Amino acid sequence: MKKKTLYKKLHLNDQVFENIKKTVADVESKTTGEIALALAPESAHYSFWELLAANIFAAFLLLVLLPFSESIRGLYHLIYWQNEPGWIIPVFYVISAFIAVVLVFYLANIPAIDRLIIPSAVRRSCVTHRAFRYFTESGVYDTAEHSGILIFVSFMEKQVRIIADRGISQKISQDLWNLIADELAENLKKGDAEAAFTNAIKKCGQLLAENFPNHEENPNELADGLVVLEDAEWY
Repeated sequence: MKKKTLYKKLHLNDQVFENIKKTVADVESKTTGEIALALAPESAHYSFWELLAANIFAAFLLLVLLPFSESIRGLYHLIYWQNEPGWIIPVFYVISAFIAVVLVFYLANIPAIDRLIIPSAVRRSCVTHRAFRYFTESGVYDTAEHSGILIFVSFMEKQVRIIADRGISQKISQDLWNLIADELAENLKKGDAEAAFTNAIKKCGQLLAENFPNHEENPNELADGLVVLEDAEWY
């Protein structure tokens, strides 16, 4: 999915990004905790499942067409003066199957159809894996007090993960982060990404401020803004 399409669907623009960044900075000024945010168009390339669905559809189409082989042959009689080539019917079926595969594979790139094709367990696993991967890549795991959290949103799968570093996990139950993640997912459905993100950031900030109050020295160890990811893993 192109960034422009993603931004349009979530009503994101430069001002929204700036407001989210300011919200993170304001929240982090009250705690030594760090908040990172990431938005992925999708957490993996699901070409295996898309191609599998395309081939299953093509096989089903062939099964449907087989009983009509004589009718199809009759149509070719309208084209050829006498006996049509023996290979004409097999070629028809091959071309039909090829077109079906290409068409379904193309349509499978539509998010709503993709979610129907890809098993839910696979989508959940891929989102979790991508979130933990970015958790490591972005350095959230490596803050001074191990008090960083990652708010990760995967648009195509419509799923949210909040991952807390080990310093936080010792004081705050993951269940609380999951509640915020569920609320963020519900708010994103409404289409107002700015309100959804800022609300989640503030709630995360409250938990962090209670357990990791601000110190005299409080360096900003992670970028404050929302990062939009471009790459995804093939799966």
